[in-house]
Amino acid sequence: MAASEATAAAAAAAGGGSGGLPQFDPTWWPGQMVWMLAIFLVMFILFARVFVPKVGGTIADREDRISGDIGAARRMKDEADAQAAAAAAETAQARAAAQRLALDAKAKAHAEASQREQLEEAKLAETLAKAETQIVATRDQAMTHVREIAADTAATIIEKLTGAAASADEIHAAAAAQA
Repeated sequence: MAASEATAAAAAAAGGGSGGLPQFDPTWWPGQMVWMLAIFLVMFILFARVFVPKVGGTIADREDRISGDIGAARRMKDEADAQAAAAAAETAQARAAAQRLALDAKAKAHAEASQREQLEEAKLAETLAKAETQIVATRDQAMTHVREIAADTAATIIEKLTGAAASADEIHAAAAAQA
C-alpha cells in the first residue's frame, strides 16, 4: 500500500506542476512586481531613514574623534618640541655657566699656585742667602785658624821626622816665607 500512495503522490505532483517554476510563468509577473516594489520601497525607506543615518553618524563621529585625536597629538607634539627646545637651551646655558665656573676656578687656582710659588721662592731665596752668609762667615772664621792649624801640623810633622821640636818663631817665619 505504501507503493500505491507514493505513485499517487507522484502523479498529483506531475499533474499540478506541469508549468515549471512559478516565477518564470508570465501570468504571475504582475503580482511579483507589486510585491517586489513594495519590498524595495520598504527597504529603501528603512535604509534611507534608519540604517544609512546611523552608519553615517557613526562614521562622522569616528572621523571627528580621529581628527580631534590627531589635533591633540599635534598640539602635544608641538608642546613637547617647545619643551625640548627650552630644555636644550637651559642645558646649553648650564653648560656655558659650568664652563665659565670651571675656567674661573682654574684661573683662581693657577693664580693661587703662582702666588704660593712666588712666596716659596722668596722663602727659598732668603734661606739660600742666609746659608751663603753663614758659609762665608764659617769659611772666613776657618781661614783665620788655618795658619794656626798649619803651624801646629808643621810642628808635629817636624817633631816626628826629626825628633826635635821646632820653635813657634821658626814655624811662623817659614809660613810667612811660603805666603
